[in-house]
Amino acid sequence: MTTAHEKPEWAQSKREKENARRVAEGLKPKRRIGPWVVLGLVVIGGVVFFATRSPAPVEPTEAAEAAPVVRQLLSSEITEIAPATLRQRVKVTGTLVPAKQAVVASQAAGRVLSVAVRPGDSVKEGQVLVEIDQANLALQLAQQRATADATRAQLVSSQQQLERTEELARQGLTSPSALEQARSANAAMQANLTALESAVSSAELALSNATVRAPIDGIVSERSVEPGQTIGTGTALFTLVNLQEMDFQASASINSSALVSPGQPVEVTATGLDNQTFEGRVTRVNPVAATGTRTVPIYVSLNNDSGRLRGGMFATGLITVVEKPDAIAVPATAVREDAEGSYVLKLDNGTLARQAVEPGTAWDRGATLEVSGLTKGDVVIASLLTELSAGEAYEIVED
Repeated sequence: MTTAHEKPEWAQSKREKENARRVAEGLKPKRRIGPWVVLGLVVIGGVVFFATRSPAPVEPTEAAEAAPVVRQLLSSEITEIAPATLRQRVKVTGTLVPAKQAVVASQAAGRVLSVAVRPGDSVKEGQVLVEIDQANLALQLAQQRATADATRAQLVSSQQQLERTEELARQGLTSPSALEQARSANAAMQANLTALESAVSSAELALSNATVRAPIDGIVSERSVEPGQTIGTGTALFTLVNLQEMDFQASASINSSALVSPGQPVEVTATGLDNQTFEGRVTRVNPVAATGTRTVPIYVSLNNDSGRLRGGMFATGLITVVEKPDAIAVPATAVREDAEGSYVLKLDNGTLARQAVEPGTAWDRGATLEVSGLTKGDVVIASLLTELSAGEAYEIVED
């Protein structure tokens, strides 16, 4: 072998030097066996792989391809038919105000001695609210009574004088003019006494009015008087409100208002009390829209025994204008159309069945549709699932 000598000795590998030595000694050079070993391992590995791998998948048969598809339905996508009360409602919005409120004004003039209540205090009808100085009023009453008593005594004397004059006139001992004069004097005295007695009553009333009392049961919402203040007749002192009954001053669109009339029931929710519903009744409907708006004022009476409602709260009401009990209805999304007409998909022992229906009146602004052709206990698809069709199998899963 000469290839080992083609390279200088310094460039030869150990194997090449060994082969050169063997050639020089007349021996055969060693051959490479590593590549053959690697090739053998590759061949063995290939044989093992093909022998142990899984068999190729078998193409599905026509029978497998024809297996029915089972549709999964959420419980929220179906509805059970049951008679229900259908309602057409008109939505209104507005503000709550106390049905009973009173502005308490002074009916007497004078200096305020004491004020018994403050805003937020509850009061009963007849309870003392303010005391006004009664000294001058008591003095005026005493003077009026004294004058009336003096006039009353004079009237007695005048009456006696009239009786004597009438007796003399019957005997012809006095002139007719004297009799007429006596009668006039007595009548004037009687009129004067009547006026003085009225003045006494007025003075008594003024003295009584010096004690200001609550005209109604309620709560003090405003107070505009302080002790020591001098007030005149007619001065506003308090505002009292009674919250047991509330007025819901609402507004409806001019078109919807035509459906509203007194006596209709109303469900009211107030801002801040969204989880509570209050029952009321329409009491009045304004025949004319509010100036500058397209809304009509609607007045609703509410019972507020719980005391939860407050004056000034913003509220929303639903007025029931039409009501139909024991009706069969489905969501409008449940009704489908095909060449044969309207129908729904009814759940029938694991298979969806086509059930023909006859649509009727729409309720809840078209969200609910009254139908015929269904009976109590039927279960139908309620959601708009366009991929479903009659004849398909189904199963119900929980949401």
